[in-house]
Amino acid sequence: MKIGLLQCDDVAPSLIGRHGNYPDMVQTLLRAVDPELQCQVFACHQGRFPDRAANMDGWITTGSKCGANDDADWIGQLSDFIRALWQDRQPLVGICFGHQMIAKALGGRVERSPLGWGLGAYPTTLDQREPWMTPWHSQDLQLLASHQDQVVELPPQGRVLARSNFCPIHMMQVGETCLGIQGHPEFSRAYLEDLLEARRDRIPAERLLAARHSLRGPTDDLLVGRWILNFIRHGRRQRALAS
Repeated sequence: MKIGLLQCDDVAPSLIGRHGNYPDMVQTLLRAVDPELQCQVFACHQGRFPDRAANMDGWITTGSKCGANDDADWIGQLSDFIRALWQDRQPLVGICFGHQMIAKALGGRVERSPLGWGLGAYPTTLDQREPWMTPWHSQDLQLLASHQDQVVELPPQGRVLARSNFCPIHMMQVGETCLGIQGHPEFSRAYLEDLLEARRDRIPAERLLAARHSLRGPTDDLLVGRWILNFIRHGRRQRALAS
């Protein structure tokens, strides 16, 4: 399988030496599931976009400190590219900012959460069990998160797969080829701990303390990594059936 990674930000210089960049994190997660996976990185945040007809089995959009409602030129280009993938029925998975970009580009709505920062590991409840969600072990998922914006209105053909008290649209599927995940299955606990420390001046003290406390428990990152690859295979099959 060959995946196109749409990179939308860089890890802070003070953290990149220890943790790598965002595409490194995604590849580490997915290669723990499929060691033979091939990835090609496209630095979209620097204006470098792939050819629409690039020979990929699927696409993944990373997180970003930018917002889906920002007016940067590259965000507009990314919206156009997401719509092109949708029209071509090419499988696409969006993580955090990527999740929000899928929603916004395809007709949904993204807003700043009135609850402030979503940080740490928090449980989400799965509302639907899809065929690609294998193995299945529980209706509850625990994923790391770091966001302020979130999807508040689904695009047409969108449906909620998982929700939490903080984020009602934590995971969504649009049609059969787009999957959005608000959490960060690619983040390590160590990276999020360092990220919290780097942002301590911008985060309320009580929210920071709660986030750090939440990191003591296990997370379902590897399971969701497997689901991501399963979903891309599912999207490829659906595209083949429609052609």
